[in-house]
Amino acid sequence: MVKNDPMHIDHVVYAAGPAGLDEEAARFEDLLGVKSVDGGLHPRFGTRLRLIPMADARHIELVEVLDHPVADKAPYGQAVRARSELGGGWLGWAISVDDLSELEQRLSRRSAIGTRHFPDGRLLEWRQLGIKGLMADPQLPYFIRWLSEPSVLPSALPAEVTLVELDIAGSRARVEQWLGRSVDEVSETVSLRFESPSGYPGLTAVTLDAPKGRIRI
Repeated sequence: MVKNDPMHIDHVVYAAGPAGLDEEAARFEDLLGVKSVDGGLHPRFGTRLRLIPMADARHIELVEVLDHPVADKAPYGQAVRARSELGGGWLGWAISVDDLSELEQRLSRRSAIGTRHFPDGRLLEWRQLGIKGLMADPQLPYFIRWLSEPSVLPSALPAEVTLVELDIAGSRARVEQWLGRSVDEVSETVSLRFESPSGYPGLTAVTLDAPKGRIRI
C-alpha cells in the first residue's frame, strides 16, 4: 500500500432525522452530558450544523440539509438529505490529511473547497474529497484538509468527550484499499470494528467516553 502524509480520524457525521437538528443536538447533549456548539452554515453545500468537540483534535458533526437549491446540487447536501430521508443516523467518518494531492491522483478525483462562517463571523476553510465515494459506498471515509489557522478549527474548542470506537458495516479490505494503507495506521487510539452488513452499510455506531460515562450511539 502507498504511504502518504499522516492520516488522522478527524470527525464523525450524524445526519438529523425528522425532528431536525436542534432536537437531535439536544438528544446528544442529554446522552453525553455536554453542550454542543453552533457550527453555522455550509453555504456551498446547503447544510447547517452543530458540533460536539472531542479530545485528540476530533469532533462530532451534527448536520441537517436546508431547503435551498444548492443542497440539491452539492454532493454533501445530497448525501445529508439521503440519510435524513432514511430517518437520520450516522452518515460517515472523515479523515484529515496534510496533503490531498496523492489521494487526488490515486483516486482520480479532485477535491472541492468548503467554507462556513461561525455565528460570530469567523471564516473556516478546507478542501475535501470523497463525498461521492461515500455516497456510492457508505463504509468509506471522506478526506479533509484544513486550510484555516489552528485557532478557528474545531480542534481548538475545549473537549470533554473522547472517541473510543467506530462500528462499521463493511469490509476492512475495501476501506484499506480506499485509504491506501492499513486502518491500523489511521486509527491511533480509536478501535475500528468491522462487521458484515445486514442492513444499511457504513458507520453504524460510535462509542464515546463522556461526562455521563461510556456511551454507544
